Amino acid sequence: MQIHSINTGLFKLDGGAMFGVVPKSMWQRVYAADDNNMCTWGMRCMLIEDGKQLILIDTGIGNKQDDKFFSHFYLHGNDTLQKSLATKGYSLDDVTDVILTHLHFDHCGGAIVRDGEKLIPAFKNATYWSNETHWINATQPNAREKASFLKENILPIQESGQLKFIEAKDNAVFNDNIHIKLVNGHTEGMMLPLINYNGNKILYCADLYPSPHHVSLPWIMAYDMQPLVTLNEKEKIMKEACDSNYTLFFEHDKDAECAKLVQTEKGIKVGEVFPLAMCN
Repeated sequence: MQIHSINTGLFKLDGGAMFGVVPKSMWQRVYAADDNNMCTWGMRCMLIEDGKQLILIDTGIGNKQDDKFFSHFYLHGNDTLQKSLATKGYSLDDVTDVILTHLHFDHCGGAIVRDGEKLIPAFKNATYWSNETHWINATQPNAREKASFLKENILPIQESGQLKFIEAKDNAVFNDNIHIKLVNGHTEGMMLPLINYNGNKILYCADLYPSPHHVSLPWIMAYDMQPLVTLNEKEKIMKEACDSNYTLFFEHDKDAECAKLVQTEKGIKVGEVFPLAMCN
């Protein structure tokens, strides 16, 4: 088994949205913003070589939207999903499984590509994995979350016949080395893969902890549908991660890939920050 960090590019989001009720006077000390209050974030996925399976977790934002859409997010950087896979010796066609933590556009946009007038799976040989609870939430979205669920990213997955559902429960089994933690604060039915690797447990944090700075309990994104649920989920998983020595893998921090949590006199804090490659 081998694991790899897969960078798919950088984008910008409003700092206030990313840090919620935390005032800028606090968050700007740890995460820089430009003159328009926009902060640069990564779209970091994970590739897992596990026997005959080549598993990709999330796919980034993709490139099929129009210029008006992308103008809101200031995409930049030299990394793309395809280029990053190639650096590991793989192509899109080699991927056997795509686990989509949730179906917000910056996590699943790369799952579907344009082929002329048609929208087709980017990974023609892969099974795409979601769960039924989240799928219903994404295809029948509430008015507040609707802009994050783009039908062109989602419906073609089902139409292709490549969609399967993981059981919508906490600690569902994906395979012998990957279990799924289910959380509902950010969006209903978000999946956090927990990977058993070389004696370590690595938690793919998705948008529960988009960066190490979001480990602190009140630092919750304004994008979260149920922030008090997120608060409780963060506290529960933080204790579990500290007690079981999880490695946290961050999808959105532009620099920090992984961290451990440590118990201190003032509570659980972020300890060592390090690249995923140190787990190999």
